[in-house]
Amino acid sequence: MPTTPAPTIADEIEALTDPDFMTSLARGLAVVRAFADSRQPLTIAQISQQTGIPRAAVRRCLHTLKQLGYVDAELKNFTLRPKVLTLGYSYLSSTPLTLSAQPCLDQISKTLGESSSLAVLEEDQVLYVARAAASRVMSVSLSAGSRLPAYCTSLGRVLLAHLPAAELDAYLARVTLTARTPHTITDVDALRAELARVREQGYAANNEELELGLRSIAVPVRGASGRVLAALNVGAQAIRVTPERMVEEFMPVLRQGAQELSVLLP
Repeated sequence: MPTTPAPTIADEIEALTDPDFMTSLARGLAVVRAFADSRQPLTIAQISQQTGIPRAAVRRCLHTLKQLGYVDAELKNFTLRPKVLTLGYSYLSSTPLTLSAQPCLDQISKTLGESSSLAVLEEDQVLYVARAAASRVMSVSLSAGSRLPAYCTSLGRVLLAHLPAAELDAYLARVTLTARTPHTITDVDALRAELARVREQGYAANNEELELGLRSIAVPVRGASGRVLAALNVGAQAIRVTPERMVEEFMPVLRQGAQELSVLLP
């Protein structure tokens, strides 16, 4: 039985019927985001295939971005220019949480000798908004702006566990639970049970589900209303840190940090 292709960014754009929606702007932003997971230059054909946007439209977007200084081109290969950082800096420099989080993360990292991160849930993924890296414990380099799947990360599970029931149901209905390691939970019912446990115990512990050799633990960061708006975690090499030590030693430090950060949220 043939499977239905996953909707592309172009499909999502075309499905919107709001008369004030600017399709051209949405396409341009989609083209910029196409570079997020690539460390190599991209061609018009590659971007078109990734986004579902017609090649002619991709070419016009890239031409405009190049004229504005956000994209560079060599022959048929395109790369982002440093100016694109100004788009994200506007958020980082204007949000109280991101402005004040770094000293807190630095202190957590210094205290525990491990990397610490702050993240929010964005489009079914964990979006890192601040990070203090003590050492590189993952094969993937992480920094502010990095994204990871929510279902198999401690940060993501904290955020998913505190979603309203209808939003969690919608998430589980549209996301494919792909095994990142032999330990990854890929059964929806099993994930639901794990999220219920996270919500009840107040933290999420991840044991090599995202990447072999990596353990992490995360706690919620609540706003003044009590709603969970972000998550704070520490990651460490499994060979050096036991799950028990993460709960007994790391979690109290994280909870103290989350309490300090919560005063910055509405």
